Amino acid sequence: MTTSNRTFDIAVLPGDGIGREVMAACLELLSASETATGGPALRVTTHNAGAQYYLESGEALLAATLDACRAADAILFGSMGWPDVRFPDGTEIIPQLDLRMEFGLYAGVRPIRWFPGLPKILTDERARDIDFVLVREQTEGLFYARGRGEVIDNREAYDTMQITREGTARASEFAFRVAERRRARRGSARVTCVDKANVFTSMAFFRQVFDEVAAKHSEIGADHAYVDAMALMMVKKPWTLDVMVTENMFGDILSDLAAGLIGGMGMAPSADIGDTHALFQPAHGTAPDIAGQGKANPCAMFLSAAMMLDWLAERHDEPQLEVRARLIERAIEATLESGAAFPMEFGGSANCADMSRAVIAALPDAMRRVA
Repeated sequence: MTTSNRTFDIAVLPGDGIGREVMAACLELLSASETATGGPALRVTTHNAGAQYYLESGEALLAATLDACRAADAILFGSMGWPDVRFPDGTEIIPQLDLRMEFGLYAGVRPIRWFPGLPKILTDERARDIDFVLVREQTEGLFYARGRGEVIDNREAYDTMQITREGTARASEFAFRVAERRRARRGSARVTCVDKANVFTSMAFFRQVFDEVAAKHSEIGADHAYVDAMALMMVKKPWTLDVMVTENMFGDILSDLAAGLIGGMGMAPSADIGDTHALFQPAHGTAPDIAGQGKANPCAMFLSAAMMLDWLAERHDEPQLEVRARLIERAIEATLESGAAFPMEFGGSANCADMSRAVIAALPDAMRRVA
């Protein structure tokens, strides 16, 4: 393999609460994995943003930070928000939503996979095979109503859901591309459209556009499920799921349910991907109840960084970054399976620093398995 001397600029936004803790651990792991594999370098630059920075400066997301994110090759994000810190209108400080809209990050990607060593939330032994991806359209849907809701005469309120052909088509196309990559690894693939087409005109339109996209990908299976039936399926037989694509709010709810199937949010990475920019973050929040205590599980942050490496590898044809992503995943697997460290989140004794040290220590053996 040819060694690349390229350097990628990464805009790092640790944010609030445990976001700052897991980000610090993640940057250590990224540095160690870069040393182990060689190849392209990551140049990380940290920027302030979020609720706690808003308290200090009166700004939640500086224009300069936005410009830095725009110029970066990727954005690595911790978590943002704090219950008692709000804008004057009472709304929460959520810069991650602003970034989604600013950069057109329309595909919210939530891979859900059970790792050996994790708690068995479901008693069925087939739960070991949980390995699916939820793709959430996240620039419209019910979230389109953010800042546009209306209360009339203090007696009724309205939020409008927007479903467009462009938004649905590009999210569906993205889901089929994910399925194509999975088919190469698994031998088969299927994309399920999750909607409520039996009730809402907007959802019937969502399904119609999905079917038009599916017709262009005849080599990939396609089917449909109502969102309530899918919630049941995710609990009863999640090992049968492959790739799902759904509307913004449905995806928001189902992704948290999905994380519960594999133990909790500490194992749930995510990516917000558009045509030219991408942001990678753990699915968990800022966890005010444990922030500053060093108890956070950094694995979701680690896995989000691996997703970033995969995206950069594909986008820039840098296969060594893909090797680095697999290295991080294998090191996490080895740590959990061997019991070298087990997160407090799941009843273990390992804090954030312990998990970080253990995963980094597992890199040399994981490198031999990846190689």
